[in-house]
Amino acid sequence: MKIVNTPIEGVVEIYPSVFEDNRGYFFESFRKDQLEKNGIPTNWVQENQSFSKAGTVRGLHFQRKPFAQAKLVRVIQGKVLDIGVDLRKDSKTFGKVFSKILDTKDHNMLLLPEGFAHGFSVLEDAVFSYKCSEYYNKECEGGILWNDPELEIDWMVSSPILSEKDMQWPTLEAFRKLSKGGL
Repeated sequence: MKIVNTPIEGVVEIYPSVFEDNRGYFFESFRKDQLEKNGIPTNWVQENQSFSKAGTVRGLHFQRKPFAQAKLVRVIQGKVLDIGVDLRKDSKTFGKVFSKILDTKDHNMLLLPEGFAHGFSVLEDAVFSYKCSEYYNKECEGGILWNDPELEIDWMVSSPILSEKDMQWPTLEAFRKLSKGGL
């Protein structure tokens, strides 16, 4: 397993060791000891899976305390552009965006710590899976407007398919004011 730190503290890329032969492939998608050895939390309490059609944009979502979630995300089938936005109040990288293509070619994963908004755009029909460090709680749910100009996110889709809810979230600036500086 290869662990790669990113320019945003706490955001980590994970590349499993993949063993391929004429039958297909095998890899360990979760290995507690390897992750903990690299300082990655492993107290996952919930795992979610979604299927999305190409062109779908989901996000940008987060959970407030006491149900703030770290997420370990991966693609089981297809390809997505995964997005994390730092919303940590005292972070040097508040408002910064990290993006990474996750796909079934690399089988790569991304760890987003608590305090991040998360979203993804679907570049090929995709089955998406993510482990969460805390349970989902509707009252603690929040979000940032997916196409906020301040974030300058290139979602890599021309006509995004969105939920009504994802079109209604506040901008980063409005969130900053409402939250008194962040999560």
